[in-house]
Amino acid sequence: MPVTLYVYQPGAGVSTIEDVSVETLRSALAKPDSVTWILADGHDSKTDSILREVLELHPLTVEDIVGDLPHPKVEDFGRYLYIIAHGIDQAVGTPDSLQTIELDIVLGERFVFTHQTRPMRSVAAVRDEVSRGCHLFEKGAAWIVHALLDHLIDHYLPLMDAFDDAIDAIEIEVVTNPSQAALPRIFTLKHSLMTLRRVAVHQREILLRLSRGEFALIPAPLLPFFRDVYDHFTRVADLCDSYRELVSGALDAYLTTTSNRMNEIMKVLTAIATVMLPLTFIAGVYGMNFEHMPELHWRYGYAFSLVLMAIVASMMMFYFKRKRWF
Repeated sequence: MPVTLYVYQPGAGVSTIEDVSVETLRSALAKPDSVTWILADGHDSKTDSILREVLELHPLTVEDIVGDLPHPKVEDFGRYLYIIAHGIDQAVGTPDSLQTIELDIVLGERFVFTHQTRPMRSVAAVRDEVSRGCHLFEKGAAWIVHALLDHLIDHYLPLMDAFDDAIDAIEIEVVTNPSQAALPRIFTLKHSLMTLRRVAVHQREILLRLSRGEFALIPAPLLPFFRDVYDHFTRVADLCDSYRELVSGALDAYLTTTSNRMNEIMKVLTAIATVMLPLTFIAGVYGMNFEHMPELHWRYGYAFSLVLMAIVASMMMFYFKRKRWF
């Protein structure tokens, strides 16, 4: 997998090295007053050598970078700070199919190492900033981390707007014209919000720790900027909780609406069956064919039975309407 290197030196600006080797990286890190950003796409033997031999990371850190952890975290190893953040997958990052991408960040005094398994918009955005100037490197390695997390959190906001639109649409549907397709849609939204909430709970805690000066590698001038990122993600987490309640409410509304529709259908069928009951009784009486039944040989007996049935049905319908049962 390719490893890209950005090396900044005062007076010389930022130089970019594609598909960097271990020796080149070791030489870049040895330069005094330099700030280095190492970008690894995926993991292979070269990346493993960089992590273990050049950066000399703890074996547990290497294990976490190689693996795929389901929740964000931050660990302080003194010499470096290890951060796991989760961004939104730009390919399937929708309310109907939400997936997150893990971004591993290792912050040292003069270097930043990032690892991703799929392309991330936040990393691409920071690379664009670097290509336009070197102000991030001039401030220090921690400012690169801030830029990565800032863009990563900003990409959550369009997703929350999409959730808002999707929930509004499903609420209108379940109230006005609930269909069988609405139920899977509700459960899909609910599953996506649960996935988002699992990430949001831990990621919000990480941003809070980064913003309150807990780590020596985060300089004091940078803390207000991390607090701003924390505030943005707090809004995302709060919206996630609110949307979960709205989706649960939409599910309850769907079940209530379908239950009411079923009750209306059962009420109509019950009324019809109740009206037919005395008519069936009358037809049964005159269908017994006993010899001594005067109406059987009466010229108007058939018409009389039909009129009797119509009168009984009309009286029952009038009674139902008066009682507002129908």
